[in-house]
Amino acid sequence: MIAIKNGKIVTPDRIIEGKTLLLERDEIFGFSDGPDGAEAVDRVVDARGRYVMPGLIDVHSDRIEQYIQPRPTSRMDFEFALKSCERDLIGAGITTMYHSLSLYKDEFFGACPLKSKESVREMADLIADIHLRNHLIRHRLHLRIEIDNLAAFDIARDMMEREKAHLISFMDHTPGQGQYSNLAIYHDTIAGHKGKEIGALGFEGVLEYHKNKDVLSFEQLRELAGLAREKGIAVASHDDDTDEKLTLNRDIGVDVSEFPVSLAAAKSAKSKGFYTVVGAANILRGGSHSGNLSATEAILEDCADIICSDYYPAAILRGIFHMHAVHGIPLTQMVNRATLNPARAMRTDEAYGSIEPGKKADLLIVDAEGGHPVITHVFVDGRATYRVEYRR
Repeated sequence: MIAIKNGKIVTPDRIIEGKTLLLERDEIFGFSDGPDGAEAVDRVVDARGRYVMPGLIDVHSDRIEQYIQPRPTSRMDFEFALKSCERDLIGAGITTMYHSLSLYKDEFFGACPLKSKESVREMADLIADIHLRNHLIRHRLHLRIEIDNLAAFDIARDMMEREKAHLISFMDHTPGQGQYSNLAIYHDTIAGHKGKEIGALGFEGVLEYHKNKDVLSFEQLRELAGLAREKGIAVASHDDDTDEKLTLNRDIGVDVSEFPVSLAAAKSAKSKGFYTVVGAANILRGGSHSGNLSATEAILEDCADIICSDYYPAAILRGIFHMHAVHGIPLTQMVNRATLNPARAMRTDEAYGSIEPGKKADLLIVDAEGGHPVITHVFVDGRATYRVEYRR
């Protein structure tokens, strides 16, 4: 048994001080009044007055792409990249990562080794297999399905049937709506990615292409969502911008709204029972890089249930403490947005997402002095997987 003493223990509704947290094997055993927990304790960890929090659950991040392809013309071995990436993630306090892999049929957003069906399948197999070998955190696959990729229907069905996908989302990056309602931002984005299509077609040609493309049908999307529900897999939409689109997504079977583009859309999603997701980097930057909804505003208006890293893992922890220090959001509520709420949305909250007896011992010890929260300890399944002490 492990005892964590002298910590400020962050539970879903309060911060407990003066108690010792006990871990037995891979689970949270309970709390003790004694300084070292109990006679059966094998190891004592002194939190030194720091916060003890649940491990962060990141439901949306494409960080792995930067490890697979660190330069436009370079590709790294997938397992080497995944193992390198997880060291980054655990240092950011992320104990469960839903790696976001996209099934595109084009290269408007640039070429990436992870966007082909062969590579997505290879990475899915690796994520499933890595848990049989040395690893640090819990890896999961978030399969992002661009709705104009007709081949994605069979790929997604197969991956869910083989239990290789743990979250699916439907995306529509058609310019003129959603994330890219502003065509100037869309132009700058795809121009920056230097996708081959814009060079061949020109921007007007790209817009014409999108006007005439085929997309997956309502029935196909509903079938995929139905299979996901049978398998206990959450279904998300992406960049919702209208009440009508949210109603349609609800009819399809979607239950998570990622990155609603406006406050009105976020409020509508919340009112319809969706879990709403915003990016932590948006909090720290002071707004969306696409000119859309401010994550801070959504949190202050209580229509953002979950914060994810999106593309910058370290932003989650900093975002939690920033919203608490600068905007007065209770720390418990901010921690829930990165732990318990994502666990609920992913339907894993019976075992993960909060410090409660019987749940898995995925824990962080966080030193928040000086306004820059840092991780000093990480436990995954009750095992110490990360330890660092900052010099003064």
